[in-house]
Amino acid sequence: MARPVSTAKPMAVVVVALLLAAAASAVLAVHDYGDALRKSILFFEGQRSGRLPPTQRLRWRQDSAIHDGAEAGVDLTGGYYDAGDNVKFGFPMAFTATLMSWGLIDFGRSFGAAHEADARAALRWATDYLLKATSTPGTVYVQVGDASRDHACWERPEDMDTPRTVYKVDAAHPGSDVAAETAAALAAASIVFRDAGDPGYARALLDRAVQVFEFADAHRGAYSGSLRDAVCPCYCDYDGYQDELLWGAAWLHRASRRREYREYIKRNEVALGASVSINEFGWDNKHAGINVLISKEVLMGKDEYFRSFRENADNFICSLLPGISGHPQIQYSPGGLLFKVGNSNMQHVTSLSFLLLAYSNYLSHADARVSCGGGGASSASPVQLRRVAKRQVDYILGDNPLRMSYMVGYGPRYPLRIHHRASSLPSVAAHPARIGCKMGAAYYASPAPNPNLLVGAVVGGPSNSTDAFPDARAVFQQSEPTTYINAPLLGLLAYFSQHPDPAQH
Repeated sequence: MARPVSTAKPMAVVVVALLLAAAASAVLAVHDYGDALRKSILFFEGQRSGRLPPTQRLRWRQDSAIHDGAEAGVDLTGGYYDAGDNVKFGFPMAFTATLMSWGLIDFGRSFGAAHEADARAALRWATDYLLKATSTPGTVYVQVGDASRDHACWERPEDMDTPRTVYKVDAAHPGSDVAAETAAALAAASIVFRDAGDPGYARALLDRAVQVFEFADAHRGAYSGSLRDAVCPCYCDYDGYQDELLWGAAWLHRASRRREYREYIKRNEVALGASVSINEFGWDNKHAGINVLISKEVLMGKDEYFRSFRENADNFICSLLPGISGHPQIQYSPGGLLFKVGNSNMQHVTSLSFLLLAYSNYLSHADARVSCGGGGASSASPVQLRRVAKRQVDYILGDNPLRMSYMVGYGPRYPLRIHHRASSLPSVAAHPARIGCKMGAAYYASPAPNPNLLVGAVVGGPSNSTDAFPDARAVFQQSEPTTYINAPLLGLLAYFSQHPDPAQH
């Protein structure tokens, strides 16, 4: 995975993008956000590892990796494959769970009973695995599968015969980043299940989060330093582990309301670089998310000490709003898509759009605006934030120059040749005989559409500023879906399914 890189865009080009977006608005489709939400949740069933439950709806998937963890004497079955391969990477899986939880916490009422239950089931598939991965005190199992060997094959998860090597961090091999992100995921999920009336599971999640965070803080270091050959270049921690420690503490504070986590953030704000790289947010860099999350405390009048986080959040939000002068501006494509250099651009689109929506929600409840400096003329209302977020969601669903939905199965036109092994190979039901490691190459190279529809998968999308998309398996940077693209999209789709007009909250 490529490191997220922030870019600036000349104001003239921003204005052009705005004009194009405005000109297109008259012919934009009316989207069924509820249908898109249902499909986005369904996508996670296609990513499941382990023994599938009777409730499995994507029937072309079957049991896989049912002996994961055996070589280490631990049960590591279950969890999610992160993308189109068959490795279980703990770092992005934990981030996926955190963002799924955040969407349910902030916008749970907008999901509707059925979608909320399905989203909780998708979340629990991750948290059940994370509980297994943290069941040994002082150890976090962070990956199952040899990435280099796995990526050399094109085979179904049901057939895979590549090594299911187990990787862990411990006191001698620290991984504060992946451990603290895991703590954040468990803490955030504890709120979801507590609110859903499952106090026993919620308590188990929170208790484990406390233990894992203590381990992350006591044995500081980046996991890509301890496990470089295993986790790089796929999920190297390019930005250090400091942001995850703040992120984990912030979620533990929100879940437990314990003063010790509030004091931890205060004590470590400078040392852990709370204001560094505030325009980034994703599986690798949590800074913008930290500032938005903690800003809720300030906006609700609960902790004036954290005002610096509110100022950082404002600066971040201002960098996303086209036409705001005096701030480095994020780049937009001519068709209006938020754009960052690197692979899988939609991960930035969904994550940053979620922060826009979450922050607009906090501002609305506090009757506040974003301050971008320079007086009232350089401030923005919550409605403006929601409009920018909705524009990105609509682009994903088809309001773009290609009139293509980037969500598989949504709308009349969507990607057909996604970079995804299980989707691109015939199912076990259709082809019972094993398809070996190299036998899958013919399917990979075929120009035919994938035989199995991975409904709800959102692919990486346009990876340059021209809104182009090739719909080719080989171009994985654009055609591969990931769990952490879909995770923040759940909250966005839920909200807009109930509030399609950004002016109404």
